[in-house]
Order: sequence, then structure tokens, then C-alpha cells
Amino acid sequence: MTSEDPACTEYSRLPSAASCGPFSHAVSRVARLHRFTAGRLLRDIGLYPGQEFLMMHLWDAGATRQSELIRLLDLDPSTVTKMLQRLEQAGYVRRSPDPKDRRASLVEATEDSLVLHERVKAAWNELEQQTLAGLDAAERAELTRLLGKVEANLCPTAGDGAGC
Repeated sequence: MTSEDPACTEYSRLPSAASCGPFSHAVSRVARLHRFTAGRLLRDIGLYPGQEFLMMHLWDAGATRQSELIRLLDLDPSTVTKMLQRLEQAGYVRRSPDPKDRRASLVEATEDSLVLHERVKAAWNELEQQTLAGLDAAERAELTRLLGKVEANLCPTAGDGAGC
């Protein structure tokens, strides 16, 4: 499609290459701002972006193989190793050999991480309030429903690492 294509609508704020994708451009801008805001809130509690997802999994699932965390987070192994080193130094996770396979490492949340759990929960609540300010309950539910449909559209082509 080109900007001369009748299916492409002119949006004065869009770059010319995005003129046929106003929704995709808007989602990208919102996602960038959402990540930025989440990062600021997480820094306030001593976490780097992404560490909260790792901790959320451990809090809910319990001890997990490091290789499984790498797969679930769809990150480079060295990135996950660095995350775990920082979380371990802070006292939030413990790594130990997997009794079923001594070559594998099990990672689990520590008791000390329970304080972090409450802080992450509060940060995500704040992020939610900032993100959806001005929307009433029905609009919030409708936006969530519509984004679920968009997610379902993208999952078939996203691949295994996308978490669909």
C-alpha cells in the first residue's frame, strides 16, 4: 500500500511510512511510553524492567529451571543470567542444582522477596491507574477485550517465544 492508496488514510501526525498503519503506530507509541513508565516505577523499587516478570513467575509457579525461565521470558541466556545474578545479590532469588538433573539449575523466590512482591503489586497498580486514567470501568473492560482480540490476531504468526 502507498499513501496514494484509498485504503490509506492521511494522519497528519504519522510518519509517511506509517500512513497505512495508524493503529500500529499508535500501539507502538503507547507501548514505548508504557515501558518507560513501568521502568521508572520499577527503578523506584530497585528493579530493572523485565525482572518483575521473572519474579512474578517464581512467586506463582515456585522453583523453576533456569532454562525454563529463559524460554518463558524469551530472552538471551546471558540476559537472564545477569538478571538472576542481580536478584540473587539482592536476596530475592536462590539458585541450586536441580536434584533431578544436577547439570540444571533451579531458581526460587526467597522469603525476602515477599516484600518485593507487595512493591511490584503496588507499582503495577500505579501503572494501571496512570495508563487508564480518564477511562470508566466499561471503557477499561472494552479496551481490554479489544486488545485481547488484537493479541489473538497476532499470536498465530508470532511464534513459540511470544507467550501465546
